[in-house]
Amino acid sequence: MHLRHVKYQPNGGPDGGDGGNGGSIYLRGNHNYWTLLHLKYQRHIYAEHGGNGGRDKCHGTNGKDVYIDVPCGTVVYNAETGKYICDVTYDKQEVLLLKGGRGGLGNFQFRTSTNQAPRYAQPGEPMEELTIIMELKLLADVGLVGFPNAGKSTLLSTLSSARPKIANYPFTTLEPSLGIVAYHDHKSFVMADIPGIIEGASSGKGLGLRFLRHIERNSLLLFMVPGDTDDIKHEYEVLLNELQQFNPEMLDKHRVLAVTKSDLLDEELIEMLRETLPKDLPIVFISSVTGLGLSELKDVLWRELNSESNKLQEITSEDTLVHRDKDMRIFAEEIQAEGADFDDIEFVDEDDIEDLDDFEYEVEEGE
Repeated sequence: MHLRHVKYQPNGGPDGGDGGNGGSIYLRGNHNYWTLLHLKYQRHIYAEHGGNGGRDKCHGTNGKDVYIDVPCGTVVYNAETGKYICDVTYDKQEVLLLKGGRGGLGNFQFRTSTNQAPRYAQPGEPMEELTIIMELKLLADVGLVGFPNAGKSTLLSTLSSARPKIANYPFTTLEPSLGIVAYHDHKSFVMADIPGIIEGASSGKGLGLRFLRHIERNSLLLFMVPGDTDDIKHEYEVLLNELQQFNPEMLDKHRVLAVTKSDLLDEELIEMLRETLPKDLPIVFISSVTGLGLSELKDVLWRELNSESNKLQEITSEDTLVHRDKDMRIFAEEIQAEGADFDDIEFVDEDDIEDLDDFEYEVEEGE
């Protein structure tokens, strides 16, 4: 609010300018990031406040918008309610997280014929605060699905330059691994090694839901069952059922079945096993040790990835993808399993920022 006072203008009238808008906060996809580690020590993110209006009807400066770069595949939830907010799926995608408050109007805007010197102004909109959970869901062309010790890590290390941990005991892989598989004519695709699934994983057994969510974002699912298994078809159906229980939409994805450790089988046994396997998907017998069937496997994967039906499914997947709210009780159990205290995450001072879990951030817009 301001009234004009200059020489030779005794009745200058109101000249208070409008306030500037507060800055907004956006999430922006960045393909150069693969993790959320760069946000580990940046817990509180603020957008600038809008500037105050000035004399002579000067408009206040607008607050600068803040862009938070995140890897593609980041999903955002409300940390207090667990409600799904948004997700970032491709490079340079911008998603508005918090809109800046609108600036107030100066007293110049309220002048009338009957009130030529208003001594009041409109305050700007108050700022908003939001505490969020960022969760990274792995994005890859091919996702490896199988029980522990099915040979997933061995296959990834054979087809790509990735070097995941390999050992002769279950749950060797505790974190997803990515590898780029070279194909003919300088073509390539990304393969993801997902930690092993066991029966009941959709209800929390084994590594539970923690890594099942990564499978949702893969274009093609490569099921891997060892050739020395008693019933290959049954193990495949168990894996398929776990995915269905977790998210029925995943059954719409293209699938390929790879029977691993086939160097232990002879040609006659392979033909006998082939007759007992499902007929509704491509089946390849492979051995990562001897290289048996690996060229055929890459041909099948490339053909399925580039099939018209798979491309159509990718185009419509964003419209049909079901985003479920986060169960904060399960999230609290995951936090405690990692050695953190969930109560510390809910009630935090600025001096205790480093005690927060890696996935929780507080953002604040300008007013």
